[in-house]
Amino acid sequence: MPASNPLPNAKSRTFLGTPKLPAKYVTVVMPFFLSILMSCIVSAISTFNGIGASPQFIELWLSAWLISWIVAFPTLLLVLPLVRKLTAAFVDLP
Repeated sequence: MPASNPLPNAKSRTFLGTPKLPAKYVTVVMPFFLSILMSCIVSAISTFNGIGASPQFIELWLSAWLISWIVAFPTLLLVLPLVRKLTAAFVDLP
């Protein structure tokens, strides 16, 4: 049975079936997902620490997460070049 290889001209697709973005967008897409995950986790922990397992937890957490993400995403876009330089100062990059 021959292996099924994608055609050389076939575009790569994401797990949702949409075409992948060109590599030049990595500087925006990576901070986008990182800001979503980090603000989600940190706001959940902070909200839980503040109010505990109350019936309003989800509502309050989602509100705190949205505000956190609105701050986190542009902040990551601004500080990521500095973080890359700091990392390069400590790590021998290829």
